[in-house]
Amino acid sequence: MLVATRTGGMFARESRRSETGARAQLDHCLTIEPMIRSMVSPRVLGRSLDDLRPLISLLEAVGFAHGNEWHEAGSHGIEMLAPNGGFELIASPETPAVDAMVEVSDADAAYEIVKTMVPTLSQETGTDGAPLQGITIRKEIGDTPYGARLFEVEVSGLRLGFLTYPRKREADGIEAPLDARGKRFAVVVSRFNSFITERLLDGALLALRQCGADPTGISVVHVPGSFEIPLVARQLAESKSYAAIVCLGCLLRGDTAHYDVIVNEVTRGIGQSAQETGVPHGFGVLTCDTLEQAIDRAGLKSGNKGYEAALAAVEMACLREKVSLQPAGTTEGRR
Repeated sequence: MLVATRTGGMFARESRRSETGARAQLDHCLTIEPMIRSMVSPRVLGRSLDDLRPLISLLEAVGFAHGNEWHEAGSHGIEMLAPNGGFELIASPETPAVDAMVEVSDADAAYEIVKTMVPTLSQETGTDGAPLQGITIRKEIGDTPYGARLFEVEVSGLRLGFLTYPRKREADGIEAPLDARGKRFAVVVSRFNSFITERLLDGALLALRQCGADPTGISVVHVPGSFEIPLVARQLAESKSYAAIVCLGCLLRGDTAHYDVIVNEVTRGIGQSAQETGVPHGFGVLTCDTLEQAIDRAGLKSGNKGYEAALAAVEMACLREKVSLQPAGTTEGRR
């Protein structure tokens, strides 16, 4: 009898043959590139989009990205994507207290975000005027026996835990927080391929706001194409008015060598501007072979590179300040 199983994303046939033959077949399957691109766990949490709105607002606030959506005959599905995900296998006589656990970089910061949303969402109503189910904090922020920081909430019928695992001390060094408060940032964005770059811009602005940047301290500068980004980025950096510059664009490979020439010049120009001015530049210029790749990297299946570039810019701005305060020849232990 043959049974179809999945191994590394490829179908394998497992039969009642010798252990040696089965092992050889398994090794062969593991050498083939996996077919799996992502994993989404569906769950029905309401009967309308209104029922999902509080949960979507919470997940957006802590950094989840929108994925695919579908709408059919009164039913709706919206993917909320994290950079990494997986299964957790538990051996316990008790049922887990949450439906899903979300690992965050700073559980205390996430807890403060959730607390500020509790009164706001409690006052929201649906399209029929009925109050929506808000956020309930089921477990306050605290330390676990295994050293993590953890809190639990319930929203839209879903029980979520947010935790930060203890960091392993590997070596002394300098580390900067993602804190944009009191800093000014410039975002240089290309209008060419605007259907992609506008998504990158949305991601970058979201990241800056989540890091505490004042919207009035963010300058957005539009340029014709990616080739013009380095010139304007350098001019902004030389003004010494900004803690960091975020560069956003999209280049798609064509049938000529034009793509390679532009990619090299844009990359070199942005890097040279950062090195010679000393102002950090977040690199969010997509260099893709296909439109599908660009869409995936602008918020679909591979995260939003504009969001990531802005986070890198914030961290480098903070790190630059921290390094400048260090006495020569010394290091600071990890926070």
